[in-house]
Amino acid sequence: MHVYVAGGTGAIGRRLIPQLVERGHRVTATTTNPSRTAGLELLGAEAVVVDGLDGAAVGEAVAKAEPDAVVHQMSALSGKPDAKHFDRYFAMTNRLRTEGLDHLVAAARAAGVRHVVAQSYAGWPNLRSGGWVKDEEDPLDPEPPKAQRETLAGIRYLEETVQKADGTVLRYGSFYGDASDGMIPLVRKRQFPLVGGGTGYMSWVHLDDAAAATVLALEQRARGVFNIVDDEPAPASEWLPYLAECVGARPPIRLPVWVARLAAGETAVSMLTRTRGSSNARAKRVLGWELRWPSWRQGFRDGLEPEV
Repeated sequence: MHVYVAGGTGAIGRRLIPQLVERGHRVTATTTNPSRTAGLELLGAEAVVVDGLDGAAVGEAVAKAEPDAVVHQMSALSGKPDAKHFDRYFAMTNRLRTEGLDHLVAAARAAGVRHVVAQSYAGWPNLRSGGWVKDEEDPLDPEPPKAQRETLAGIRYLEETVQKADGTVLRYGSFYGDASDGMIPLVRKRQFPLVGGGTGYMSWVHLDDAAAATVLALEQRARGVFNIVDDEPAPASEWLPYLAECVGARPPIRLPVWVARLAAGETAVSMLTRTRGSSNARAKRVLGWELRWPSWRQGFRDGLEPEV
């Protein structure tokens, strides 16, 4: 099939394009930066320069491509993550999840494209009470920390809009496997602490496995919401010291909750003490997804790229 990947130069896009091409699919991929078109072409895609927030340009690009499916992988994250000002850090990505999604869905509808797939997130949006591992039927958090409310509203909007369009929502876990991963330098410098008991859960997924699940969702025209995570949700008290060991760092420092709250804000405390993990049972059952890295334990040890 012909797949239009909006956001082809992002973390997932760069892994998704080669996998689609290898399986015989044609790919048109977008970037906002003309200097990055050559990189997309090297991956095997037809490159198009498009601003995802320009509705007319998106409509024209999709109409010209005449794809069979469109994939929303657009984001705008750069620099050091700022948990204390979470919504500010995600502001442009939130626009891409709302305005950008609206433009892409409208363009797909106008061009007669029947399948829309969009990137969401499995992790801190989960309800922060009850069991420590959530599935797709569990509600999202009705009362997130104040600094995350706009970002969660953007995620809700994306998921509701895609489902109304009878499309596919892929809730990716926390990515790893990219040489430019901003977390690794923080862990090496001991700037990523364990807070309290480190009870907050994380669900991880290697970028190659996330891309493989996306290919399956496209090929099967799957509908609905899927958690795209590995087999082992785990608390920070387990995965963070292990990650430090794998990258040759000293064990993370430990901070009491009250100190972390003063230093980094309520969002950081919540993510490291209250966040729930996610189950991948539905994705494995419905998509037939098989992970190369079924656990972050193996992935952190053998699946991390060297720093650039």
